[in-house]
Amino acid sequence: MKFAVQSRNDPQSNELMERAISYLTDFGLEIDEEKPDIVLSIGGDGTLLHAFHRYSHILSDVAFVGIHTGHLGFYADWKPIEIEKLVISIAKSDYKVIDYPLLEVVINYQNSDENYTYLALNESTVKSPEVTLVMDVELNGRPFERFRGDGLCVSTPSGSTAYNKALGGAILHPSIEAIQVTEMASINNRVFRTVGSSLVLPAHHSCVLKPVKAKDFMVTVDHVQLLHKNVKSIQYKVAKEKVRFARFRAFPFWQRVHDSFIDSDLK
Repeated sequence: MKFAVQSRNDPQSNELMERAISYLTDFGLEIDEEKPDIVLSIGGDGTLLHAFHRYSHILSDVAFVGIHTGHLGFYADWKPIEIEKLVISIAKSDYKVIDYPLLEVVINYQNSDENYTYLALNESTVKSPEVTLVMDVELNGRPFERFRGDGLCVSTPSGSTAYNKALGGAILHPSIEAIQVTEMASINNRVFRTVGSSLVLPAHHSCVLKPVKAKDFMVTVDHVQLLHKNVKSIQYKVAKEKVRFARFRAFPFWQRVHDSFIDSDLK
Protein backbone atom coordinates (compact mmCIF):
# COMPACT_ATOMS: atom_id res chain seq x y z
CA MET A 1 0.00 0.00 0.00
CA LYS A 2 1.15 3.51 -0.84
CA PHE A 3 0.45 6.54 1.34
CA ALA A 4 0.94 10.31 1.52
CA VAL A 5 0.69 12.81 4.37
CA GLN A 6 -0.72 16.36 4.32
CA SER A 7 0.32 18.50 7.30
CA ARG A 8 -1.02 21.82 8.56
CA ASN A 9 2.68 22.72 8.82
CA ASP A 10 2.72 23.74 12.47
CA PRO A 11 5.28 22.14 14.85
CA GLN A 12 2.89 19.58 16.35
CA SER A 13 1.45 18.54 12.99
CA ASN A 14 4.89 18.24 11.42
CA GLU A 15 6.15 16.13 14.32
CA LEU A 16 3.18 13.79 13.93
CA MET A 17 3.76 13.65 10.20
CA GLU A 18 7.36 12.50 10.71
CA ARG A 19 6.22 9.84 13.20
CA ALA A 20 3.50 8.61 10.87
CA ILE A 21 5.93 8.33 7.95
CA SER A 22 8.47 6.49 10.12
CA TYR A 23 5.89 4.07 11.53
CA LEU A 24 4.25 3.32 8.18
CA THR A 25 7.51 2.74 6.33
CA ASP A 26 8.63 0.45 9.17
CA PHE A 27 5.51 -1.62 8.45
CA GLY A 28 6.55 -1.87 4.80
CA LEU A 29 4.23 0.74 3.33
CA GLU A 30 5.56 2.99 0.57
CA ILE A 31 5.32 6.77 0.61
CA ASP A 32 4.06 8.08 -2.73
CA GLU A 33 3.10 11.74 -3.01
CA GLU A 34 1.78 11.32 -6.57
CA LYS A 35 -0.52 8.28 -6.47
CA PRO A 36 -1.21 7.24 -2.87
CA ASP A 37 -3.86 4.72 -1.86
CA ILE A 38 -4.50 6.53 1.42
CA VAL A 39 -3.82 10.12 2.51
CA LEU A 40 -3.31 11.11 6.15
CA SER A 41 -4.36 14.68 6.84
CA ILE A 42 -2.79 16.05 10.03
CA GLY A 43 -4.21 19.36 11.26
CA GLY A 44 -7.87 20.23 10.99
CA ASP A 45 -10.75 20.17 8.54
CA GLY A 46 -9.02 22.90 6.53
CA THR A 47 -5.97 20.68 6.11
CA LEU A 48 -8.14 17.91 4.75
CA LEU A 49 -9.71 20.35 2.30
CA HIS A 50 -6.22 21.09 0.98
CA ALA A 51 -5.50 17.35 0.73
CA PHE A 52 -8.78 16.80 -1.12
CA HIS A 53 -7.98 19.41 -3.76
CA ARG A 54 -4.42 18.17 -4.05
CA TYR A 55 -5.68 14.72 -5.02
CA SER A 56 -9.01 15.63 -6.64
CA HIS A 57 -7.80 14.15 -9.95
CA ILE A 58 -7.55 10.61 -8.47
CA LEU A 59 -10.56 10.54 -6.13
CA SER A 60 -11.65 7.07 -7.24
CA ASP A 61 -8.29 5.62 -6.16
CA VAL A 62 -7.53 7.42 -2.89
CA ALA A 63 -9.11 7.43 0.58
CA PHE A 64 -8.63 10.13 3.24
CA VAL A 65 -8.29 9.98 7.01
CA GLY A 66 -7.81 12.96 9.34
CA ILE A 67 -5.87 13.45 12.58
CA HIS A 68 -6.77 16.67 14.36
CA THR A 69 -4.13 18.75 16.11
CA GLY A 70 -6.57 21.47 17.12
CA HIS A 71 -10.32 21.39 17.59
CA LEU A 72 -12.17 18.18 16.84
CA GLY A 73 -13.46 18.37 13.30
CA PHE A 74 -15.96 16.66 11.04
CA TYR A 75 -13.24 15.29 8.78
CA ALA A 76 -10.35 15.00 11.24
CA ASP A 77 -11.64 12.63 13.92
CA TRP A 78 -8.45 10.91 15.20
CA LYS A 79 -6.52 12.29 18.17
CA PRO A 80 -2.71 12.72 18.18
CA ILE A 81 -2.35 10.18 21.03
CA GLU A 82 -4.00 7.59 18.75
CA ILE A 83 -1.35 7.80 16.02
CA GLU A 84 0.14 4.36 16.73
CA LYS A 85 -3.29 2.70 16.81
CA LEU A 86 -4.19 4.36 13.51
CA VAL A 87 -0.90 3.35 11.85
CA ILE A 88 -1.35 -0.29 12.89
CA SER A 89 -4.89 -0.31 11.48
CA ILE A 90 -3.65 1.17 8.19
CA ALA A 91 -0.82 -1.36 7.98
CA LYS A 92 -3.30 -4.20 8.51
CA SER A 93 -5.76 -2.64 6.03
CA ASP A 94 -8.25 -2.90 8.87
CA TYR A 95 -10.74 -0.37 7.56
CA LYS A 96 -13.62 0.11 5.17
CA VAL A 97 -14.09 2.87 2.64
CA ILE A 98 -17.23 5.02 2.60
CA ASP A 99 -17.97 7.75 0.09
CA TYR A 100 -19.79 11.05 0.27
CA PRO A 101 -21.25 13.26 -2.50
CA LEU A 102 -19.46 16.29 -3.89
CA LEU A 103 -20.57 19.52 -5.56
CA GLU A 104 -19.84 20.13 -9.23
CA VAL A 105 -19.44 23.78 -10.25
CA VAL A 106 -19.43 24.69 -13.96
CA ILE A 107 -18.76 28.31 -14.93
CA ASN A 108 -19.65 29.36 -18.49
CA TYR A 109 -18.53 32.62 -20.09
CA GLN A 110 -20.05 35.18 -22.43
CA ASN A 111 -19.18 34.81 -26.13
CA SER A 112 -17.10 31.73 -25.49
CA ASP A 113 -17.45 27.96 -25.54
CA GLU A 114 -14.86 27.77 -22.78
CA ASN A 115 -15.93 26.75 -19.30
CA TYR A 116 -14.30 25.78 -16.01
CA THR A 117 -15.40 22.84 -13.90
CA TYR A 118 -14.57 22.53 -10.22
CA LEU A 119 -15.31 20.06 -7.44
CA ALA A 120 -16.13 21.24 -3.93
CA LEU A 121 -15.98 19.14 -0.77
CA ASN A 122 -17.70 21.77 1.42
CA GLU A 123 -19.29 24.56 -0.59
CA SER A 124 -19.14 27.17 -3.32
CA THR A 125 -20.23 30.77 -2.87
CA VAL A 126 -21.04 33.55 -5.32
CA LYS A 127 -20.77 37.23 -4.49
CA SER A 128 -20.64 40.42 -6.52
CA PRO A 129 -17.69 42.82 -6.44
CA GLU A 130 -20.43 45.45 -6.24
CA VAL A 131 -22.64 45.98 -3.20
CA THR A 132 -25.51 43.68 -4.21
CA LEU A 133 -25.53 40.37 -6.05
CA VAL A 134 -28.38 40.11 -8.58
CA MET A 135 -28.84 36.68 -10.13
CA ASP A 136 -31.67 34.83 -11.84
CA VAL A 137 -31.99 31.40 -10.25
CA GLU A 138 -33.13 28.49 -12.43
CA LEU A 139 -33.99 25.06 -11.04
CA ASN A 140 -33.99 22.23 -13.59
CA GLY A 141 -34.10 24.72 -16.45
CA ARG A 142 -37.11 26.64 -15.12
CA PRO A 143 -37.01 30.19 -13.70
CA PHE A 144 -37.38 30.13 -9.92
CA GLU A 145 -36.54 33.58 -8.58
CA ARG A 146 -34.47 36.71 -9.07
CA PHE A 147 -32.13 36.87 -6.10
CA ARG A 148 -30.92 40.16 -4.66
CA GLY A 149 -28.64 40.16 -1.65
CA ASP A 150 -25.09 39.64 -0.44
CA GLY A 151 -24.61 36.28 -2.14
CA LEU A 152 -25.52 32.62 -2.43
CA CYS A 153 -23.92 29.55 -0.88
CA VAL A 154 -24.26 26.07 -2.39
CA SER A 155 -23.05 23.30 -0.10
CA THR A 156 -22.58 19.55 0.01
CA PRO A 157 -24.17 17.52 2.81
CA SER A 158 -20.76 17.07 4.48
CA GLY A 159 -20.21 20.82 4.12
CA SER A 160 -23.61 21.70 5.56
CA THR A 161 -22.05 22.07 9.03
CA ALA A 162 -19.63 24.76 7.80
CA TYR A 163 -20.49 28.14 6.18
CA ASN A 164 -23.97 26.88 5.28
CA LYS A 165 -24.87 26.42 8.94
CA ALA A 166 -23.56 29.89 9.82
CA LEU A 167 -26.00 31.26 7.23
CA GLY A 168 -28.92 29.43 8.83
CA GLY A 169 -29.00 26.47 6.46
CA ALA A 170 -30.00 22.96 7.46
CA ILE A 171 -27.57 20.28 8.59
CA LEU A 172 -27.74 17.25 6.28
CA HIS A 173 -26.33 13.82 6.96
CA PRO A 174 -23.27 13.45 4.68
CA SER A 175 -24.58 10.26 3.06
CA ILE A 176 -27.54 12.08 1.46
CA GLU A 177 -27.18 12.59 -2.30
CA ALA A 178 -28.08 16.28 -2.46
CA ILE A 179 -26.88 19.87 -2.53
CA GLN A 180 -28.20 22.84 -0.56
CA VAL A 181 -28.70 26.43 -1.77
CA THR A 182 -28.66 29.03 1.02
CA GLU A 183 -29.11 32.79 0.84
CA MET A 184 -26.81 35.45 2.24
CA ALA A 185 -28.80 38.47 3.48
CA SER A 186 -31.43 38.51 0.73
CA ILE A 187 -33.40 41.69 0.04
CA ASN A 188 -37.09 41.13 0.72
CA ASN A 189 -39.56 44.02 0.64
CA ARG A 190 -42.69 45.14 -1.23
CA VAL A 191 -40.79 45.13 -4.53
CA PHE A 192 -38.21 42.33 -4.31
CA ARG A 193 -38.94 38.83 -3.04
CA THR A 194 -36.94 35.60 -2.62
CA VAL A 195 -38.01 32.27 -1.17
CA GLY A 196 -36.09 33.12 2.02
CA SER A 197 -35.33 29.48 2.89
CA SER A 198 -32.59 27.02 2.05
CA LEU A 199 -33.35 24.71 -0.87
CA VAL A 200 -32.25 21.06 -0.75
CA LEU A 201 -31.94 19.62 -4.26
CA PRO A 202 -31.65 15.89 -4.98
CA ALA A 203 -28.94 14.39 -7.19
CA HIS A 204 -30.98 14.56 -10.41
CA HIS A 205 -31.71 18.29 -10.02
CA SER A 206 -29.57 21.28 -10.95
CA CYS A 207 -29.34 24.94 -10.01
CA VAL A 208 -28.17 27.52 -12.56
CA LEU A 209 -27.36 31.13 -11.72
CA LYS A 210 -27.54 33.69 -14.53
CA PRO A 211 -26.34 37.31 -14.21
CA VAL A 212 -28.90 40.06 -14.68
CA LYS A 213 -26.55 43.00 -15.37
CA ALA A 214 -23.09 42.64 -13.85
CA LYS A 215 -20.89 39.97 -15.43
CA ASP A 216 -18.03 39.73 -12.93
CA PHE A 217 -18.32 37.67 -9.76
CA MET A 218 -16.27 36.45 -6.83
CA VAL A 219 -16.64 32.68 -6.74
CA THR A 220 -15.25 30.47 -4.00
CA VAL A 221 -14.71 26.73 -4.19
CA ASP A 222 -13.98 25.62 -0.62
CA HIS A 223 -10.93 27.67 0.47
CA VAL A 224 -10.11 29.02 -3.02
CA GLN A 225 -11.50 32.41 -4.08
CA LEU A 226 -11.32 33.65 -7.67
CA LEU A 227 -12.69 36.61 -9.64
CA HIS A 228 -14.47 35.35 -12.77
CA LYS A 229 -15.14 37.88 -15.54
CA ASN A 230 -17.80 37.87 -18.29
CA VAL A 231 -19.78 35.10 -16.64
CA LYS A 232 -22.72 33.73 -18.60
CA SER A 233 -23.92 31.19 -16.05
CA ILE A 234 -22.85 29.12 -13.05
CA GLN A 235 -24.28 25.62 -12.78
CA TYR A 236 -24.40 23.57 -9.59
CA LYS A 237 -25.30 19.90 -9.20
CA VAL A 238 -24.28 16.76 -7.36
CA ALA A 239 -21.03 15.59 -8.95
CA LYS A 240 -20.52 12.16 -10.48
CA GLU A 241 -17.28 11.92 -8.49
CA LYS A 242 -17.30 11.17 -4.78
CA VAL A 243 -14.84 11.66 -1.94
CA ARG A 244 -13.73 8.47 -0.18
CA PHE A 245 -12.89 8.23 3.52
CA ALA A 246 -11.14 5.38 5.31
CA ARG A 247 -13.24 4.39 8.31
CA PHE A 248 -11.57 2.39 11.07
CA ARG A 249 -14.41 2.65 13.60
CA ALA A 250 -17.95 3.95 13.97
CA PHE A 251 -18.44 7.58 12.96
CA PRO A 252 -21.49 8.87 14.90
CA PHE A 253 -22.30 11.95 12.81
CA TRP A 254 -25.14 13.27 14.98
CA GLN A 255 -23.04 12.81 18.11
CA ARG A 256 -20.32 14.85 16.41
CA VAL A 257 -22.87 17.56 15.62
CA HIS A 258 -24.00 17.54 19.24
CA ASP A 259 -20.44 17.75 20.59
CA SER A 260 -19.45 20.48 18.13
CA PHE A 261 -22.43 22.81 18.43
CA ILE A 262 -24.22 22.06 21.68
CA ASP A 263 -22.18 20.73 24.59
CA SER A 264 -20.04 17.62 24.75
CA ASP A 265 -20.66 17.48 28.51
CA LEU A 266 -24.40 18.08 28.32
CA LYS A 267 -26.40 15.39 30.13
